[in-house]
Amino acid sequence: MSRVARVVNRLATGAACLLLPVTVIAQTPTEWPVESPPAPLAQTEVQFPPYEVRTLDNGMRVVVVLHHEQPIVSVRLLVGAGTAHEPAGKSGLASLLGALLDQGTTSRTAQDIAETIDTIGGSIGVGAGSDLTFVNAVVMNDSFDLVMEIVSDLIRHPAFAVEEIERQRRQIVSGLQVGLEDPDYLASIVFDRLVYGFHPYGRPQSGTLESLPTITSDDLHAFHETYFAPNNSILAIVGDLTADTAFNTTERIFGDWPLRPIEPLRLSEPPPATRRLIVVDKPGAVQTEIRLGHVGVARKHPDYLPLEMAIRVLGGEGSNRLHRVLRSDRGLTYGAEASMHTLQFIGDVEAQTATRTETTVEALGLMIEEFRRLRQERIGVRELSGVQAYMSGSFPLELETPDAIALRVLNVVFYGLDLGELATYRERVGAVTVNDIQRVSRKFLTPDRLSIVLVGDASEFIDDLAIAGFTDIERVPVTDLDLSSTGLTRSGSSLSR
Repeated sequence: MSRVARVVNRLATGAACLLLPVTVIAQTPTEWPVESPPAPLAQTEVQFPPYEVRTLDNGMRVVVVLHHEQPIVSVRLLVGAGTAHEPAGKSGLASLLGALLDQGTTSRTAQDIAETIDTIGGSIGVGAGSDLTFVNAVVMNDSFDLVMEIVSDLIRHPAFAVEEIERQRRQIVSGLQVGLEDPDYLASIVFDRLVYGFHPYGRPQSGTLESLPTITSDDLHAFHETYFAPNNSILAIVGDLTADTAFNTTERIFGDWPLRPIEPLRLSEPPPATRRLIVVDKPGAVQTEIRLGHVGVARKHPDYLPLEMAIRVLGGEGSNRLHRVLRSDRGLTYGAEASMHTLQFIGDVEAQTATRTETTVEALGLMIEEFRRLRQERIGVRELSGVQAYMSGSFPLELETPDAIALRVLNVVFYGLDLGELATYRERVGAVTVNDIQRVSRKFLTPDRLSIVLVGDASEFIDDLAIAGFTDIERVPVTDLDLSSTGLTRSGSSLSR
């Protein structure tokens, strides 16, 4: 176990399980003691640690948060370029580049990097998302200088060695091949494609089997040269050190990174929400993956918080109507949820579950009805209180470790929000009212224009869809699925029913 792991490790206590005698199991429901759940504990005051923000002369934004509870430092660096920035036909370029960042630089091999991090008892991670690419590391505070040098080397001087490119490409392709057999993965990528159309957010982040082989070393170097610059980066340093140490080290290691002009990304708008029902036919499947939703809001939208809370009422922590109706009341699934994904330019609302093939249409109808009910009817005060209690109560957990704080801070800074919001988070959650939930539900939820994806054995439920009143059903054989086609098939058009 690394030194970091030893410092942050906590003892877990287990609960003993007692075997009940048969006579107890056989008791009637009226004999069981009836007892209300315990009341939630009183909220403890949470103070966000002191922080300071500076911008280097080369345009690099640096956030330092002082957190002295453990001798640990978290370093997270974001570059504002991800899959949304990929050139046409190069889907998967950003993800491949992100995976390669710790696989060798012009001065360090992948083995050198791994052994150095292991020697100092730290951890390091790399990757890319829709809007960004990242390097993060957690180390003991006495290794801060060294890890800063490594992070700088990874982000500024990646080697993109041909043999490493091929190795990472093979791993990604292998993962895709497995994913294309997985109904859960298929439902997710088809849902994104329906909601976002040909907007970059609608592309599979890992790329496709067709696009990955076309990505070359030159493509990677060109992407890096275009977007990796200090004036397109944010660095968060959180942990047991002084602000002067953090800023002076950053200036020494990153101060000579030359800035360069970055052209702002100009993207077309996603298509407006419209009803479309795609059935990805996977013969022999014993259950159906269900996805439904539509475009939402960007992270910086002023209605982000009340809309997030509305979606939690629909299917998130603290309430979850979908779970209650589909599992507790009807026994149609092991679980159901709804979530709101918010990105830099736009976002989406998505509900999902998996159900037995024969209950596909019933589950789908109930999910659509919950969208409609949330929009048309005021929620109860108790439902809102449950969501507020969960969000306020879980907030301190997001500030327990330097790495968790760094992640929260970067999320705020990257999306152009005010860091001061972190200190008022609980107050803002508590200020949302039932009227606010009704207002945003009516404004943003469109149950009559849902994008719907079903992945399963179509022959077992497609007739029932028509009987239930669903029209314009597009049936896509899984072997013919093509996300680059308007009709989502290699032939260019799906089979309508």
